[in-house]
Amino acid sequence: MDKILVKNLLVRGVIGVSDRERANPQDIVINLVMYSDVSACGVSDNIHDTVNYRTVAKEVMAYAETIGRYTVEALAEDIAKICLKFSGINGVQVRVEKPGAVRFSESVGVEIERFRK
Repeated sequence: MDKILVKNLLVRGVIGVSDRERANPQDIVINLVMYSDVSACGVSDNIHDTVNYRTVAKEVMAYAETIGRYTVEALAEDIAKICLKFSGINGVQVRVEKPGAVRFSESVGVEIERFRK
């Protein structure tokens, strides 16, 4: 299966369980690997024959910036559902990270894979 990538999408949103984490938006880094057959677009060179990654990214950004989840796990699940509602996406790998969330680490996060039933 082919893959469409969105790497290091930086959004600012409320995520976390402590009052300090919930007081202000913080950086959230999102990576997507969308499994799709891109062969038709490879032949036609027409955006209508593939998944428009810009549209997916904009919807994911808007959601992550406004939802205010407590855990990266829940946000990753939400993002997977958003991606899978787009025609042509058969599966998705979602990684959600919080930079600087743990002292002496670059970031912490989760990575999940979900597929159409």
